[in-house]
Amino acid sequence: MSPEPVPPPPPPQCPGCDCGEPFAKRLEKGDEAFRAGEYEMAAELFRSMLAGLAQPDRGLCLRLGDALARAGRLPEALGAFRGAARLGALRPDELGELAGSLACALGQREWRLPAGRPGRAPEEPRGEQPASAPVAPGDLLGCPRCQRLLHKPVTLPCGLTVCKRCVESGPARLQARRVNVVLSGLLEKCFPAECRVRRLAGQARGLQRQQQPEAALLRCDQALDLAPRDNSLLLLRAELYLTMKNYEQALQDANAVCQNEPLLTKGHHMKAQALSGLGRSKEVLKEFLYCLALNPECNLVKKEAQKVICEVFFPASENVPQNLTSSIQSRILNSRLKAQCASHVNTQPLEEGGGAGSSKNPSEKSDVFRNTNSSVLYFILGLHFEEDKEVLESILPVAPSTGLKRQFPNDLEDVHDLNGPGKIPKKDSSPQRNMTSNIGESPELSIDVTDFECALCMRLLFEPVTTPCGHTFCLKCLERCLDHAPHCPLCKEKLSELLASRNFNITILAEELIFRYLSDELSDRKRIYDEEMTELSNLTRDVPIFVCAMAFPTVPCPLHVFEPRYRLMIRRCMETGTKRFGMCLSAEHAGISEYGCMLEIKDVRTFPDGSSVVDAIGISRFRVLSHRHRDGYNTADIEYLEDEKVEGPAYEELTSLHDSVYQQSVSWFTSLQDHMKEQILSHFGLMPDRESEPQSNPSGPAWSWWILAVLPLERKAQLAILGMISLKERLLAIRRILVIITRKMNSRQELVNRERNN
Repeated sequence: MSPEPVPPPPPPQCPGCDCGEPFAKRLEKGDEAFRAGEYEMAAELFRSMLAGLAQPDRGLCLRLGDALARAGRLPEALGAFRGAARLGALRPDELGELAGSLACALGQREWRLPAGRPGRAPEEPRGEQPASAPVAPGDLLGCPRCQRLLHKPVTLPCGLTVCKRCVESGPARLQARRVNVVLSGLLEKCFPAECRVRRLAGQARGLQRQQQPEAALLRCDQALDLAPRDNSLLLLRAELYLTMKNYEQALQDANAVCQNEPLLTKGHHMKAQALSGLGRSKEVLKEFLYCLALNPECNLVKKEAQKVICEVFFPASENVPQNLTSSIQSRILNSRLKAQCASHVNTQPLEEGGGAGSSKNPSEKSDVFRNTNSSVLYFILGLHFEEDKEVLESILPVAPSTGLKRQFPNDLEDVHDLNGPGKIPKKDSSPQRNMTSNIGESPELSIDVTDFECALCMRLLFEPVTTPCGHTFCLKCLERCLDHAPHCPLCKEKLSELLASRNFNITILAEELIFRYLSDELSDRKRIYDEEMTELSNLTRDVPIFVCAMAFPTVPCPLHVFEPRYRLMIRRCMETGTKRFGMCLSAEHAGISEYGCMLEIKDVRTFPDGSSVVDAIGISRFRVLSHRHRDGYNTADIEYLEDEKVEGPAYEELTSLHDSVYQQSVSWFTSLQDHMKEQILSHFGLMPDRESEPQSNPSGPAWSWWILAVLPLERKAQLAILGMISLKERLLAIRRILVIITRKMNSRQELVNRERNN
């Protein structure tokens, strides 16, 4: 009699769920566990579901592979994906989780990168020196983007200086900016050899773009003779060798870069390309995984890694589902296989020489996977465990204390302990900041004042600003030049856009170099500037005077400033913080009037052409003692005027007069035609209210100045009243003017009425 068939074992129980639940609900639980990061639980759920199916499900195999990969159980994950490949051709895009987990494991074992969820970028090593350490000259002149010595430095609108090559891929307006003349000259002076290397490298890249690899290789070799350990040059030469299909030389240069700088992604990517040309697939996969470990967000590298994983672990001959006849099926399902499956159910390990792993026909393996029960499914998932283990060991360095043991998937111990000792990158393996370490540099830069001299004031640059054409000036010098014409003072290039934006950001690198190497000269320069600002801040001596119109205390005085001299004057008022200047009338012989009004700036609106509208308001009156000129505008020594205060009967008389003239002024304004009142209100605002205390303001009641500003008076009359220091005399003058104006208005109205009657 034939032996009794071995009964299939009961399917494994899902942790935390009822196996009697519908398939869709259990699948949803597994997906939720996966999304929540419970990868072990998700794997067990998917595993138990697979075991309970009459025939394996490809999608479930993929889910199981993803969960096992995330859990770090890589050999088991490979078995699950291999099972999916037996049911349908495996696509590279289905191996995203496996690629990420392999890269994470490699990064942890090789460099002890922080463990985390695959797909999360590891923290890049910092190349900067500690804050307490002095900054090296080469570091100070390094490009913040490519971390190398500046080459053809270009100063951006924000004030940052980078290599011109670093902005070639940016916006067109940044590409149009020219090389900073001052910093370029300094680099040529202090680093002649390094600059020559960078020139040769630039020529090599230009020839490469022109598809002249042989000529580019010659320039690259010349540069490497001067800087043999320059990683960017080695990468450039490796790229040229790849173009010429010289994969051995390309691999040699790429390998040198990886040794010099283990955490440089581009070096590993270049090495992978060279190895691919040589057909060394396993090493290609390792290099792509290095790239993915260093930069998990790079989708291009991830796709390449997924393709190579398909080639290495799932070759085309095994990655195709096969149809088998019933005779082959019956031959495979022999008693020996059933006995081994039974022994597996009883948790007995297979003998090393037996089992389905000794099958020679891949089609037999595929058919068993398709048509056997859960026991055979579990057995088949471990068919290639030894092969996968060997490949993984060749890719992932295994710590001495963590050896992989051959076990079946259902009782395989976790093998994702990635905290074993690995290679630790050196502290100085961060991207090199400059090339001076290869060629040598002097301890300090040789800098003198002539290196940072303003071409306009011929003094040390103070608050240096660089134009788009590459010339650097003191901020104040450049602003004064732009007051006269929107052109560069040296090359005459148009600077209309700079003038319109007023984007005068300080050139940070130039300021840092001046501060470090010319500190004494900078202190003297700053002392001169502070003295000038103190002198300009004086509100009694050399007060700036705007010679234009009549202004009164408390009355708004908007101005359109377009002349270069007054642009400078207003700008200085803002820079000093006083925000004040005097307003006087023009005098035929004296130059400016004897009396004037101090104005305070409330707001300045600048237009693209450099002109501006200044909103100012009168503050106080003054008398001019003497006047002179400064940089084109008038200045004056002044004394402020205040009203004389009265007491007793004189005060009572002043109060009565004040109330009377106020009512007279209100009546006159009310009698005006509507269109006239609208014009006055739009320019001067509302008439101030009557003050309960006439002498509370040293310049007198605000309403009195408002009425003087709107009354149709000649300037001489207004100037005479402005100089009065007696409030009583000023109120009497206003009363007389109102009486005269009212009479004229009445007589004109009578004439109009008489003409209408006639």
